[in-house]
Amino acid sequence: MSAITHLRQQYQQKVCHEAIYMKKANIPSMADVGSLLSVQLSQGLLSRLGFEISPIEIKGQTAGKMFEEATRLFLEQSFALLQHLRPGAWYFSVQGDIANFVQYKHLASLSALIQEDRGLRTALGDYVVKPDVIVARWPVTDDMINQQQVIVKAEEAPHFSPFRAVNQRHVQPLLHASISCKFTLRSDRSQNARTEGLNLIRNRKGHTPHIVIVTAEPMPTRLASLALGTGDIDCVYHFALLELVAAAQATQNEAAIESLAIMIEGDRLRDISDLPFDLLV
Repeated sequence: MSAITHLRQQYQQKVCHEAIYMKKANIPSMADVGSLLSVQLSQGLLSRLGFEISPIEIKGQTAGKMFEEATRLFLEQSFALLQHLRPGAWYFSVQGDIANFVQYKHLASLSALIQEDRGLRTALGDYVVKPDVIVARWPVTDDMINQQQVIVKAEEAPHFSPFRAVNQRHVQPLLHASISCKFTLRSDRSQNARTEGLNLIRNRKGHTPHIVIVTAEPMPTRLASLALGTGDIDCVYHFALLELVAAAQATQNEAAIESLAIMIEGDRLRDISDLPFDLLV
């Protein structure tokens, strides 16, 4: 078994045990009880994973928090394996204010003004996105830059790139990825991920971070509501896409099978194991 497959299984086991439980009538908690297809896909997915689920009921908010933490841990462990491909001082956290990062530090003062002025708050809304999971990279010191030869010297150019730590008055990390974790997609709140993505794109100073969504939603139509279309998010990642595809094929529901195929072939839906590799770019 490869190292990434091992981490994938550990991640799925953690999600199953800490975020999923069985409702009455043998219905998994991520299934929509009003949809037979959703129930079938959820049951088929879990049977293929083969991991134990929680023996007790888990509140929705708690499941969401556990899903975020499991995703953060998976990415941190995966990046540790891939340091030779993308070296750097990386850090991973659950939730955080984008104003703490180089590309969005200008939003801190704007956010303070908005909070103090009800009129501004009504007109402009909240500019500060708080991603569920953050991947960031610390800027580099001159010693790190000059490891093999003298590339930079004190008081010499480049003077403005924030990637060079000496150029920052108060050193802040660079936001590398904003990850929205949606355990299921059963409300309009899931569409907030699109709005957050647009805010990250429009309000940045510098490069745009990766903007992705991670979910355990079993229904292809709901996945499509976020996956289809381009411009506001990079891609949607499923915590067990391979097992979901197999479960869909077992139902022989042509619409579900075709919908998943369209999203996968169109590069709009990928498996969680793809995410750390996509974040290396």
